[in-house]
Amino acid sequence: MLILNDVLIDEDIFLQKFVCDISACKGTCCIEGDAGAPLLNEELDDLEKNFPAAKEYLAEKNIKAVEDQGFGVIDDDGDLVTPLVDNAECAFVTYKDGIAMCSYERAFLDGKTAWRKPSSCYLYPIRIVKSGPFRAIKFHRWSVCHTALTNGKKLGVPCYKFLKDPISQVFGEDFYNELCKVAEAFLSANRH
Repeated sequence: MLILNDVLIDEDIFLQKFVCDISACKGTCCIEGDAGAPLLNEELDDLEKNFPAAKEYLAEKNIKAVEDQGFGVIDDDGDLVTPLVDNAECAFVTYKDGIAMCSYERAFLDGKTAWRKPSSCYLYPIRIVKSGPFRAIKFHRWSVCHTALTNGKKLGVPCYKFLKDPISQVFGEDFYNELCKVAEAFLSANRH
C-alpha cells in the first residue's frame, strides 16, 4: 500500500488493466451479488432527493422495494447498502436495450438530475474501505468483471486511468493529478 495525503492506495489500481465492456457483461454488477452496493451515509439524501427523476425509469417492483425498504439498508455485515428486489438485483436498476444500469445514472445522462449515482458504483472496481485511521482505495476483484479485465489488457488502460472522472469527482482533481504522479513513480520503480 502507498499513501497519498490521508488515503492508502492499493498498487493494483496501477497494475490492473480495466475497461468496462458493457456490451459483453450487460451490467451484471447491478444484478449480481449477495448485497446491495455500498453507500455512504450522506448519499441517502442524494438518493432521496433525486428519486423522482430516477423513479421514471424503474419497474413497479423496484419502486415498491424502495418504498418498503427505504433508500438504504444494513446488510449482514453491518454495512449500509442499496436495497434489493427479491434479494437479487439492486432496487435502483433499470434496463435499456437489454443492459442493466442505474436509474440515477440514466436520469443524469438524460439531463434530469445533477447527481450521477452512488460513489461505490461510479468508482467500481475501486472500493473505499476504512483501514485504521485512514481511508483506503482498493482494487476489488469480482468474477462478473472478467470481460473488463480482458478489455483493459487489450486496450492497455490501467484501472486508475479508466476511472479518472469518478476518482476526480469523489476525491478531487488535485488528488487525481497527484495519484497519476504516484502511479508513474511506482510503475517506473517496478519495471523489470
